[in-house]
Amino acid sequence: MPTQSQYGAEILRLENVSKHFTLHMQGGLRLPVVENVNLAVHGGECAVLDGPSGIGKSSILKMIYGNYLAASGSILVRDDGDWIDVARATPRQIVDLRRRSISYVSQFLRVIPRISCFDLVAARACETGSSRAAAEERAAGLLTRLNVPERLWRLAPATFSGGEQQRVNIACGFAALRPLMLLDEPTASLDKVNSDAVIGLISECKAQGSAILGIFHDADVRRQAADTLINVRAFAAEPKARAAAE
Repeated sequence: MPTQSQYGAEILRLENVSKHFTLHMQGGLRLPVVENVNLAVHGGECAVLDGPSGIGKSSILKMIYGNYLAASGSILVRDDGDWIDVARATPRQIVDLRRRSISYVSQFLRVIPRISCFDLVAARACETGSSRAAAEERAAGLLTRLNVPERLWRLAPATFSGGEQQRVNIACGFAALRPLMLLDEPTASLDKVNSDAVIGLISECKAQGSAILGIFHDADVRRQAADTLINVRAFAAEPKARAAAE
């Protein structure tokens, strides 16, 4: 859980982080993504990765969460007063870090079939030690704020519309607040009413001391959410590689 003592403290720091993909089906072609990413995010701050689609914003988030392996550099996340380098952490360390210190809201809902959306959100709320009663209260509050109809709460979200699934996804992500919140296009399929609800949740996370790093392509949402804009164009590897080749 974030704490007021973390407000203003550095929670995330990237130092000279680079990423490339190796295309083994194309003779081992090396595809550069980002180079020498340097950034920091503090408790109570929402920093937004800015730049066009395909420039590497989601890859940065996935490296921080441990889904992608960085080619070089350090990804330092504060974890109970210690610093964990995700770029060099073991799988067990990454699992523990996700349990205690990082929450991630992706663009896609991946859930166990036949589990109701209410139980999904309540289970996430329990991860920080909440009682079942408190977790269910948190789940009900989030699903209500995100305008998921109560008639759907006991149904599995696989049959929901795209917007409904994304709102369940957001509720899961915010059910158990972490010191570091990673948001990958959480409002991409939402209308203004629900986008405003997400902005409200972000403001509450900041007030409780969470550090937030997000991607928002909606200019109005980005303007309302961002305390800091990070220009990912400065780290884009492909233009640099092209310029070197020329």
